[in-house]
Amino acid sequence: MFKTPMHEKRRVCVIGAGTAGLCALKNSLQAGLEAVAYERGSEIGGTWIFSEQMPQDEYDEVHSSMYEGLRTNLPKEVMGYPDYPYPSEIKESFITSHQVLDFLRSYADHFELRPHIKLQHEVIRVRPRLNDWEVYVWDHKNNTCDPVYFDFIYVCNGHYTEPDMPDIEGMQLYGGQQMHSHLYRKADKFKDQNVLIIGAGPSGMDIANHVRKAARHVYLSHHLKATPNTTFMGNVTQKPDVDRFTKDGAVFKDGSSECFDHVIYCTGYEYSFPCLSTDVGIQVIDNFVQPLWKHCVNINNPTMSFIGLPFNVIPTQIFDMQVRFTLKFYTGQRQLPTREQMLADLEKEQGERWDCGFYNRKKAHQMGERQFDYYNELASMAGIENIKPVILKLMKDCGKKYIFELDTYRNHIYTIVDDENFIKHAL
Repeated sequence: MFKTPMHEKRRVCVIGAGTAGLCALKNSLQAGLEAVAYERGSEIGGTWIFSEQMPQDEYDEVHSSMYEGLRTNLPKEVMGYPDYPYPSEIKESFITSHQVLDFLRSYADHFELRPHIKLQHEVIRVRPRLNDWEVYVWDHKNNTCDPVYFDFIYVCNGHYTEPDMPDIEGMQLYGGQQMHSHLYRKADKFKDQNVLIIGAGPSGMDIANHVRKAARHVYLSHHLKATPNTTFMGNVTQKPDVDRFTKDGAVFKDGSSECFDHVIYCTGYEYSFPCLSTDVGIQVIDNFVQPLWKHCVNINNPTMSFIGLPFNVIPTQIFDMQVRFTLKFYTGQRQLPTREQMLADLEKEQGERWDCGFYNRKKAHQMGERQFDYYNELASMAGIENIKPVILKLMKDCGKKYIFELDTYRNHIYTIVDDENFIKHAL
């Protein structure tokens, strides 16, 4: 059976029209490919769309995690696309979710992406055929579901939709209200209540700072080695991990106990790809999406790529870079390694992680300091432009500030001087 050479393939399906999906669509079009993005929502923007919608039943899904009053924990200077930065008219560096959403809309308009985006069209099944992909798309408006055929698939469905809930003894016994941060929207719900927040990552710290302004008292449970700065919060008490829940509270690992009315789990998210059939060849085991080459290319079906899985990274910049990286292969300018070579590379990379102490599969896509080597690797392998040094320097300057300087770090403005340097000054 004849198999179409890579450079003759043309049709691109992008799943999702958030930050990652928009740049996958834009770069595919600029590469001369025929691309369409399917977005199940009624507007573009993905997780940056604020909605007070709550699930109606256990099968209902809420896409956005956005909450009232959120300001970015990274400055806008690192959140723009490489070829489309935030407008200089916005003076603040740490901006609101509404400003991010406006920026994404302006990006779509600037690059004339809207004619290529189908809103309220949900991809419900993707499966490989011998020479291409069969994609079933549900048109919500007309309530029709039809197959469409593509040569390439970009999976850009985001990973802030499926909450990762812990399994703690007594969760069913506890009589108060429990929710994941995915469904947190407004602090006034917790007025004059005692609240336990589990997790002190970016969301846990920020939500604690919001909730404490309405709540009577907030208990912040975490296992960070370094103690976060909560002294400015006043009515926040830090606690170790929960050992077990009781009917009206919890006993913690240090033997102490507290009573509270609500629990908010700021415990992260699970990667979820419900539209992918099993013969796509991808498994998610303990949040390790595998087998992927360079954290994006499906080794079993390499004309499919996942954009935006790595975390503790520069989000928008890495999305764009992964797309540009894969397009070099999809347009025939570079040749993909063999399946055996890609598997060997994956095994080598994971072995290095285990040697560095990353035994937890849930951290298989965590980057942190490794991100800078990753960017260099993608750039050199595909011959694409790397992230500008000033962006990397700025990112390093912001690292972990949400833990130790939450009360003050957003009170600074960054100004990029050139590709190497930036200026930081107080508001």
